[in-house]
Amino acid sequence: MDDPKTLDLLSELVTRLRSSSSAAAAGDLRYAKRLLSSRLCSSLSQDEHAMAESIKRSLASSGKSSEALTFADLHSKLAARSSLPGSIQNRWALLYLLKSLSDNPRLMNSVNGGLPYLPLEISNPNPSSAAAGQNTARKKNMGYQTGVLHISKDPENVRENAMREYSDLVMESTELEESALVRDVLYACQGIDGRYVRYGTDGYDLPDSICLPKSTKIMIKKLCELGWLFKKVKTFIENSMSNFPSEKEDSVGTIGHAFCSALKDELTDYYKLLAILESHSTNPIPQPGSDLGFQTNYLSLRRLSVWLAEPTVRMRLMAVLTEICNGLKGGAMASAIHKQAQHGDPIVRDFMSKLLKRVCSPLFKMVRVWVLEGELEDVFNEFFIVEQPVKAESLWQEGYRIETSMVPCFISDKLARKIFRTGKSINFLRVCCDDSEWAKHVLETNWQERFLELENRFISGTDRQAGGTGTGNWGLGYGQTDELETLVFEAAGRIDKHLMHVIYDRFRFKDHCLAIKRYLLLGQGDFVQSLMHEVGPDLSDSANKISNFQLASKLETSIRASNSQYDDRDILDRLKVKLMDSEDGNTGWDVFSLEYEATKPLDAIFNCTVMNKYLRIFNYLWRLKRVEDSLTHIWKSTKPNFIISRIFTKKGENDQNKLKLIPLLRKFQVLWNEMNHFITNFQYYIMFEVLEESWARFSYEMEASSDFDDLLVAHEKYLSSILEKSLLGEKSGGLLEILCRVFEVVLRFRNRADGWLEPFYALQLRPKKSDKNKSQRGPRNALTQLDERHLRKMGEDLDQIAKEYSNSLDSFIKQLPLQQHVDLKYLFFRLNFTEYYSRPA
Repeated sequence: MDDPKTLDLLSELVTRLRSSSSAAAAGDLRYAKRLLSSRLCSSLSQDEHAMAESIKRSLASSGKSSEALTFADLHSKLAARSSLPGSIQNRWALLYLLKSLSDNPRLMNSVNGGLPYLPLEISNPNPSSAAAGQNTARKKNMGYQTGVLHISKDPENVRENAMREYSDLVMESTELEESALVRDVLYACQGIDGRYVRYGTDGYDLPDSICLPKSTKIMIKKLCELGWLFKKVKTFIENSMSNFPSEKEDSVGTIGHAFCSALKDELTDYYKLLAILESHSTNPIPQPGSDLGFQTNYLSLRRLSVWLAEPTVRMRLMAVLTEICNGLKGGAMASAIHKQAQHGDPIVRDFMSKLLKRVCSPLFKMVRVWVLEGELEDVFNEFFIVEQPVKAESLWQEGYRIETSMVPCFISDKLARKIFRTGKSINFLRVCCDDSEWAKHVLETNWQERFLELENRFISGTDRQAGGTGTGNWGLGYGQTDELETLVFEAAGRIDKHLMHVIYDRFRFKDHCLAIKRYLLLGQGDFVQSLMHEVGPDLSDSANKISNFQLASKLETSIRASNSQYDDRDILDRLKVKLMDSEDGNTGWDVFSLEYEATKPLDAIFNCTVMNKYLRIFNYLWRLKRVEDSLTHIWKSTKPNFIISRIFTKKGENDQNKLKLIPLLRKFQVLWNEMNHFITNFQYYIMFEVLEESWARFSYEMEASSDFDDLLVAHEKYLSSILEKSLLGEKSGGLLEILCRVFEVVLRFRNRADGWLEPFYALQLRPKKSDKNKSQRGPRNALTQLDERHLRKMGEDLDQIAKEYSNSLDSFIKQLPLQQHVDLKYLFFRLNFTEYYSRPA
């Protein structure tokens, strides 16, 4: 307060206000100086725009719309002159002062309110001028009534006269009155052609023949953009609603209907604004220097641009949404709107959030009905879960699917899968398990009420907590799906728990898995041995001569002859004989197999694909068992006995044939030992390292499964592990082919061995005679049959089989280290423990 000019102005102001008492004026002057010298300031942020908007809202809320327009016009003029010398720089303080005065009830209850008019005593060069006196009186009266302090620095009204002259020039170059243009612009904003402004290829515009200033044409063009946007939005709504309700593919559905309804509500507010503007447009537009601007509500093009600024932004957003959502429906439409809501402008974000609440309401209802009741209320194919007509056995795998294009982007994949599985579990219980107890879980809990409460809060847009931000962003999938996710996960947990209880306890899933392991995977040793003994002779015949009923009878005999007879009858009745399609030359060994019949709901797990895998494994293990049985048969045929030992211990004739037979039998025994070593170790690997280890892991994962999908995955891993480790996988095709050649060589060796040892069989089957005759004629007769050609043929065949077996086995051993699975490398280590097969030839 050291500036002399400021002190002079302050002293003059106090003197004019308190001219009645000089003593009081001196005290007020000291008080004013102390206030101005202090550091007192408002706690509000000095935001001029926010303060101006606050004043306008206060005036509008009190029903003074015309005064709000007047204030906006005056404030814009004041801000436009901020760069001129001598203008007010601290405009926020002025606005804050006016706002504080208007909010003070003591001042508002005064005679006229506000500050009195303070005329400046400036000498008038022409005091006798009547016009100047009248003008001064009018200014005094006007200033006193409006409560505005006028400090005039233009006593000659130079600026006012200049504005009047400028207005006259504009009127001379304009063919139309501004009120007519305002009326046509309002018509254009409603999508109606006016008298001058009409709709063309480029939207609403004035014809070139009308003479108007360029600035006026540009302003009208900008204002009429709102009409073009309005027409676009209205056309979209009419076209969309014309096909609703309809089950046609081009129908917008319930979500699209909600979107159109939200747009119509926005247009309703827009119509209300236009009605207010039309009422203002009937008032005459005052000319510069007239008093009408302070007394009536008029509407000029500039005022119209202020009024339509925010509606234009909203209409532009709606037009963009209609263009993006054209052709979309359901979750895809909600995703498109959500992407537009990712905006930095809070006005755009709030507007999109408001639309999302309306658009997602039908989607929220679909989620609730699906999660709690398992019903799809989706007439227009809007939901991201699609039902497909399938048989009951394929309900879980193929009955429903997720339409990824319909999943809203604000619903995570995890939540979408959880919603999908929950409703599918309810349908599986109802259709496949004939179980209705799942409904009791819904009735016993408050899920229904909690979902309805969440839906109501979603539609009304209330905050989730009292301490919410109030931005209105609370809703389904709009960044605040925590509560919805909690409800869905809780419902899914209870339904999954009940479903697993039904599968394990009521339908005995574990017992059936164990039965398949014992019978199809040949885990029941006494049963397998008995079955091999019973059906073996019949399977040696041609496949066309085998009777399915006869094999079924022998299957029942094998069950009764083993510990399988003590199993549950329901499990044994599911075990059937299956004969596969045969080709020319096939024997019973090529077409025989066992199958396990699974009924619903277990057929959802043991479906056709799974049972075909079990069939492959059974045929593979059955063939391995046949090879093992063949080697056992050879051992039984060639084991030491009294008759054969007499052939080699008795000296006499045909000693030369004895010397030829001994190396052949030794080579025969060596080859059998090699085959037996490989088959025994390989069978040990299959039964213990593959089947038992996979079963142990499957049992653990089966106990840890929390839902039906986890159980299916665990069972699929169990089967895949067996197939891969047993060389039945896709990556082990070449190795399996070599192994099959090894099996064929062993089986051929068994068939040839029967022919080679046939003379010995004939010798053992002769009728008993005296010991003397046996000691004299038995060895001679046996060796007589073993002529030189027979021994040579036996040696050649033995060498050929040994060579084929050695080549096949070497190829198999060399391929094992190249396999990726670690258990196959363990098999190589077991077979080649002494590094016999790795030694150089």
